Amino acid sequence: MARIILSDGKELSQLPEVQSRLARLGITLRHWPAPADPRARELMERKTLNDAEKEELLGFVQNRFEELKSEKGYRTRDMVVIHEDIPGLAEMLGKFDKIHTHADDEVRYILAGQGYFGFVEPGGAQFLLEVSAGDYINVPANAEHWFEMRGCTRCKAVRYFIDTSGWTPHYTGRNREFAEATV
Repeated sequence: MARIILSDGKELSQLPEVQSRLARLGITLRHWPAPADPRARELMERKTLNDAEKEELLGFVQNRFEELKSEKGYRTRDMVVIHEDIPGLAEMLGKFDKIHTHADDEVRYILAGQGYFGFVEPGGAQFLLEVSAGDYINVPANAEHWFEMRGCTRCKAVRYFIDTSGWTPHYTGRNREFAEATV
């Protein structure tokens, strides 16, 4: 379940208070339990998935895609599988660990593992949001944020898109206040 880590080390862990804090930035957070089907669980526990297995796992959450297509107009989705043995993993993640924006919403439904989104508030304050299995997050276009694994080694997430070209990071040049040791 998602939790917010503030720069002073305090945490918010109750879903309504986390949602309220995120809503100030236009961010939507929901908690949708990950699929309970035994085959889905097996796929979520694996380190790697081939393309057919990714599609199979996406099939277990197709109802969420249909809901989001109707609600938000998403046109496509894919599955990202991050694990410690991906060649060039640090370089890949390095594209997103600097403060940036996107021209389109950044939308994730975490099925397994965890990760951290960092956010910049209008006054410049920053905080981290830990997301884990079952968390759905919609970061609106132009919101200043970053993403990092912070010592986590694995994550499986569905990404939803209206237009994949809008997902290119645009770096703001702002410095992050959170050091790796913060969490």
